[in-house]
Amino acid sequence: MVDRLFGWLMSGCAALVVSLLLWVLGDVLIEGVAHFSWSFLFTEPEDSGRSGGIAPILVSTLWILSIALVTALPLGLGVAVWLSEFAAGRRRFSDIARVTLDILAGVPSIVYGLFGNAFFSIYLGLGFSLLSGGLTLALMILPVFVRTCESGLRAVNDEWRRGALALGMARSAAIWHILLPAARPAIGAGLVLGIGRATAETAALVFTSGYVDRMPESPLDSGRALAVHIYDLSMNVTGGDSAAYASALVLVVLIVLLNTLAQSLLENWFKRRVFVS
Repeated sequence: MVDRLFGWLMSGCAALVVSLLLWVLGDVLIEGVAHFSWSFLFTEPEDSGRSGGIAPILVSTLWILSIALVTALPLGLGVAVWLSEFAAGRRRFSDIARVTLDILAGVPSIVYGLFGNAFFSIYLGLGFSLLSGGLTLALMILPVFVRTCESGLRAVNDEWRRGALALGMARSAAIWHILLPAARPAIGAGLVLGIGRATAETAALVFTSGYVDRMPESPLDSGRALAVHIYDLSMNVTGGDSAAYASALVLVVLIVLLNTLAQSLLENWFKRRVFVS
């Protein structure tokens, strides 16, 4: 009887979480579809965003996300591999690195925004630009991505490592062809978390990529991300709620598409890395 009640309780918790998700998505879908059209995706905003579309804002968002992922993913994966495979002889330093990553993962996004503004925008002279915003988001993605990938690599059975050494494989080859493909689920989870945080970030981008809603011509131009646009429409523009809902609908669809594409590319890429004797 106790086990049955416990099972019902867990099922109720899962149903509550799913219900909340459907509630949020349903509200965005119902309110957003009324204002959405294909021209909404391919025209520039007019009347402070109340009318027109989101073409330059969508392009700016993709620029920022691309810069963040291209910067954070290889660096984060390298740090994760070092922590899990090469840091055994430097226990104290690796422990400090892990604590540092955990602290950085909990730092509020507004702090990242202030740092990005001070370092990338002012000190490096990048100004309010998509490059400043993307690099700032890369810093935000790194801690969670590194810790997730490291956990996945450490969870791989040591017999896989010993088997690779017994076959005479170099350590780098064992990591590349065996350990990384085995840790694919954790790497995919870290990638999804990184894409979600980068795509939906607002506070950090206000101080780095800027607020301009014109079409960017290069990464050094200022641009407004979708999340910043939604915030501006809902908080600062009277009568902008309909456009904000439509933009939120586009943002949700964009996150789903990017996550699906990333998982597919990751799966195909790792399949080609698996060692074939």
